[in-house]
Amino acid sequence: MIRAGLAIVCAILGTSALGQNLSFPSNAAVTREITRAVDSYAMPIGPWANGVLPNETAEGQFSQQAWTIAATGLTTLQMIRPLRDQLRNDGFDIVYECRAQDCGGFDFRFQTDVLPPPEMQVNLGDFRYLAARKTDGAELISILASRSARAGFVQVTRVGPATETVASADAEPLHGETAILQISNFGEALTQTGRAVLYGLQFETGSSKLGAGPVDNLHALADLLAAQPNLQVALVGHTDSSGSLDGNIALSKRRARSVLERLASDYGVNRSQLDAQGMGYLAPIASNLTQDGRTANRRVEVIITTSN
Repeated sequence: MIRAGLAIVCAILGTSALGQNLSFPSNAAVTREITRAVDSYAMPIGPWANGVLPNETAEGQFSQQAWTIAATGLTTLQMIRPLRDQLRNDGFDIVYECRAQDCGGFDFRFQTDVLPPPEMQVNLGDFRYLAARKTDGAELISILASRSARAGFVQVTRVGPATETVASADAEPLHGETAILQISNFGEALTQTGRAVLYGLQFETGSSKLGAGPVDNLHALADLLAAQPNLQVALVGHTDSSGSLDGNIALSKRRARSVLERLASDYGVNRSQLDAQGMGYLAPIASNLTQDGRTANRRVEVIITTSN
């Protein structure tokens, strides 16, 4: 139930398991690959809604790869647009394309077959997905792109006729934007980007108890929600990598719930504007090999889910 509940450029990828002779930028590398001679793949072709994720199933040679692009400041559109263009040029129809919450957010992520971190990292508030079908119907390919503060991540899943196309990573390197917008106002940052980290929250390893505060960002979030009563947000908890995945997902959701309760009880936020979810250690923003990194990863993010 927990699992069921949550990136390049001019030329893109290619591998021994893909029907396309696609090449990665030179600063990208395959970090994980699964290949099976014969298998089926249920490719999502619509958003998660009302407990259902539409899919299209095909059988054949199955492959799934995670690629990491060593560049900061990448956008998911930078990463996925050239993939989409190349697929079209190679005779594929784009069946479905979406971004983060439009896909179904947390539920779409956890109903979709995704390779585990650290090779494939999915930021719940910043990912793109597309599903493509060969015009003759013989081949399905889906692309999932996301990013962290330090790199871009792309997963390619393919099923179709057997192929031995060789992969390459010799295209021009992909670089992110060099200019970083600095926004001091929390509400402005949230409304412009759709997501923000609630800095200042304190959680110890293994605990969901929220420190006493005060936390300026909670006050700012409460003011924003009061000013926009139709605005709804998801509070998404994250952990460091200590412990099991299931345990950390449960812990991160309890942390998000603690923030929800603080907002409701101390700041008077309408509970109907709030939701609490947890990702465990699936979307780190820093290395879990250092104490500072683990502390940074123990966080709660706020994501706008609707403003209607």
